[in-house]
Amino acid sequence: MGKIHWNWEDFIPPAIDVPRAQRLSKTPPLVGPGTGEQIRAAPEAQTTHHGCVVMVRLRRPERLVILDPEEVTYIEAQVKGVIGRSVVLECGQTLPTIYIWGFTRPGFSDICAVLYNYGMGAKLQKMASMFGDVKVLSDSASLVIDNLQLAAGGRFTCQSLYDTSDGAKLVYIYVDLHVLVPITKPSIQMSISAPVEGSVVSILCSVENGSGPLVFTWNRQEALSRSPVNVSETTDSLLNLTSVSRNHTGWYTCTAKNEVNEATSDRVWLDVIYGPDEPAISVTPYALTSVGYSAIEQDTVSMTCSAPSNPPSQYVWFHNNSQIYAGQQFVIERIGRSQTGTYMCLAHNTVLNARTKTTIILTVYYLPAGRPICTVLSVNDNQDIALWCSWEGGDPPATLKWVNMVKGAIDVEGTSSISRVKPGRETSNNSTYSCRPSHPALRADWSCRTTALLPEGRPKCSATAVKSLEYTMLSCSWEGGLPQASLRWKNWRSYFLGNAERSINNQVLKSSPTYSGKEFICQATHPLTRSRVCSIRLEAPELLAPRNSLTVFEGSDVHLTCILTAAYPPSEIVWHNNRNESIWLTPKKYLLHKEVFWSNLTIRETDGDSDSGPYWCTASNVVGSSTIGIQLHVNKYPTPPNVTISKLLYGRQRTEVVLEWMTRGSGDLTGFMVQRRPARRSPGKRGRAKLEEAFPDPHIPWQIVASAIDPAIRGHKLGGMDPRVLYAFRILAVNHKTTGYPSEIKTPADPPFSALPAVIGAAVVGMLIAVVGTVLVFQYVIRNRENIPWLHDLLFQRCASELTPELFS
Repeated sequence: MGKIHWNWEDFIPPAIDVPRAQRLSKTPPLVGPGTGEQIRAAPEAQTTHHGCVVMVRLRRPERLVILDPEEVTYIEAQVKGVIGRSVVLECGQTLPTIYIWGFTRPGFSDICAVLYNYGMGAKLQKMASMFGDVKVLSDSASLVIDNLQLAAGGRFTCQSLYDTSDGAKLVYIYVDLHVLVPITKPSIQMSISAPVEGSVVSILCSVENGSGPLVFTWNRQEALSRSPVNVSETTDSLLNLTSVSRNHTGWYTCTAKNEVNEATSDRVWLDVIYGPDEPAISVTPYALTSVGYSAIEQDTVSMTCSAPSNPPSQYVWFHNNSQIYAGQQFVIERIGRSQTGTYMCLAHNTVLNARTKTTIILTVYYLPAGRPICTVLSVNDNQDIALWCSWEGGDPPATLKWVNMVKGAIDVEGTSSISRVKPGRETSNNSTYSCRPSHPALRADWSCRTTALLPEGRPKCSATAVKSLEYTMLSCSWEGGLPQASLRWKNWRSYFLGNAERSINNQVLKSSPTYSGKEFICQATHPLTRSRVCSIRLEAPELLAPRNSLTVFEGSDVHLTCILTAAYPPSEIVWHNNRNESIWLTPKKYLLHKEVFWSNLTIRETDGDSDSGPYWCTASNVVGSSTIGIQLHVNKYPTPPNVTISKLLYGRQRTEVVLEWMTRGSGDLTGFMVQRRPARRSPGKRGRAKLEEAFPDPHIPWQIVASAIDPAIRGHKLGGMDPRVLYAFRILAVNHKTTGYPSEIKTPADPPFSALPAVIGAAVVGMLIAVVGTVLVFQYVIRNRENIPWLHDLLFQRCASELTPELFS
């Protein structure tokens, strides 16, 4: 391999800015092969500017020889760095003997020196500050740029010379540095934020800074959604919605991405204006009919109108074309049957001024009045039964079903009213049937049950008198059972009287004695059994008295009895006294006790003058009457002996009278009775009052002031007298109810005078006065002993002197 001469200008780049002092003294000599001549830079020789820095050209060493150019190595590399961060530009694996870093701006060919090292340490050029904080890694030629700047983007060239045993080795490394800029937060601009559905909308995503290429991703999040949805229309910064729809409504964000990072914009709301669509009405509770919806009376019904719209629709409700409510949900509490009809919902978009409407028919179902009625009827002349069930009214009409309780099968079905006829003889007594209603508004088991039942016992017949015995009422009853029994009367000639009746049949006949002894028959029929009868026979009353005559003493109670031996209808026994008066006129005098066939009359405290005579008992009914008399004799007791007054004196206050008497003659007596009445005074001689004892006031009746006095007593004291009234007294003897002749009439005399009580009273009063006076004198002397000492000494000291010797003796 032949040697070639190397031109130093080919190695030293024209963009090296060598300081003058360094160029003159510090540049290390390069020795050419075989000469030992030092090579140095000629001071300020041939300098030019190429847009970077001052360029210096060194003289060409004529005697440096390198290997064949085939020994020069060229390396290219691509490096990307992010602005503001650090980047490493490598220059070989080992430290070269000499290296120079140069920079070429994009679009230019000139190389600007950044850093070089000729073996005396790395020398940084001023221009390196425009790239950031530039430095060299220790023990290498690699270039480190911290706080990378955008100006560093371009081609960096590292020219390195290695002094090897085989000779000098030259390596060129070209590093293309791409400075990447992070993306800043994008912003969104809309052509219109509230477009009408169907219009065109453009949405632009703008990024202020960021290295390309940029990739844009669009996302949309609906109002009620938690996660966004990718918009696949485009990946560019401009999103075109050619025909916007309500589905495009939502929050929009754009995300811009490059090699460095990605950033997402704030969300922007796209509000698409649309609607209202045709409303849809939902009814709760939900129940459909052939023409619309149904509701149950008294329920709470809610109707909700929904018409998709933006902004939300305004709703107005109409019932039978009359506006009733404004709002989306219309609630009717306790809905009534009168609210049946058409309901229209009108939806209004206030922005677009658009309206839509829809109409439904709501039928309010209501139950028939009351509850189902079911019973068993008698048909076909009481031969068969008809199961009848009715529940009329309501909307819709109730459905009724007769169900056999034993078999559980449906016998018949209908609406409102149904009946089922069954042979009576084939129906067992106490057979139960159920009528089951069904209705949309029925929420409970309102089944109606009825039982075919034969009345208990047998029919009962009776006859009573009405309207004061003017009419006879024949009564026949066979109550209970279902259906009710049919009853009909017929007379003794088997002629029917009146029409057949249910359970009770009453026939009224004109009363007549010709009916006495005649039989009347009541015929009863029922579908579940054979015909049954009962009968009555009318009879006139007959009376009997155990005793037709009675004798008693006056004052005692007597009992009269009448017995009714025969009568139908039953008759009441009526009593009349000896004056042919009803005993009810004097209830205190008479006591009546009666039973069905007898009556007992008690006459209280009989009187010989008024109670003697005949008494009558009478019994009458619709076919006759009977009367019987009972003679009563009331005898008086013997007259008691006469009485005379032996003593009649006033007490001292004239409020008491002491009375004594005696009897004359013989006779029975049971007591005495004292009577009094006021007497008159008449003036006598010398102005004194004189008693008119023989002539008391005849216009004033006698007053009994004492009675039932024991017959053995002959005296009595009367109190409570008015001292201002002069009384006259008389006494009568009593034998049971018989009173004797009254005594003579007398007035009380004054008591005899006595002075002894007055004298004794005066003496006692005098003594009391003397004692009181003496006590008062002693009190006065004691209280005034300073004023009258002589009197005090006279009364008290003298007494004390007389008492002292006696005390010490």
